[in-house]
Amino acid sequence: MSSLPALSYEDFIQAAPDVHASLLSLGKAVDASGLDKKLTELIKIRASQINSCAFCLQFHIQIARKLGVPSEKIDLVAVWKEAGVFSPREKAALTWTEALTRVPDGIPDDALYLAMSEHFTQSELVFLTVSIASINQWNRIGVALRFNPPGVTQVSS
Repeated sequence: MSSLPALSYEDFIQAAPDVHASLLSLGKAVDASGLDKKLTELIKIRASQINSCAFCLQFHIQIARKLGVPSEKIDLVAVWKEAGVFSPREKAALTWTEALTRVPDGIPDDALYLAMSEHFTQSELVFLTVSIASINQWNRIGVALRFNPPGVTQVSS
């Protein structure tokens, strides 16, 4: 854990209101597309786990709970391949999330792209991809600026 001071989410908003608004607009566009909000929260949780963004992880866990995502899915998304509680569509979305979040491991191949069409229309795949790209942006900002998780009191070391 870093000993450097964290920038609060509120300080970020104050320092860069146009950036904040632009990032929020991506999420609003995905929501307006009709893509299942419970699904997008699961992919945001998974990407935030991979990217070690405590702020985004806590934030999206709270939203998922409010939306009624079953607790076993929230609890097991880190081990979704082994959990046996995710639908084929959710597994496809989580596979796509991991592939796009871990681009340094290699870009998603044609077979994966084609496999996604079994579960998502072209429009849904576009908005799923935007949602994944957006949470990766948020994760990088939250990690770099050391946002504290919402509602969590930090313990000094």
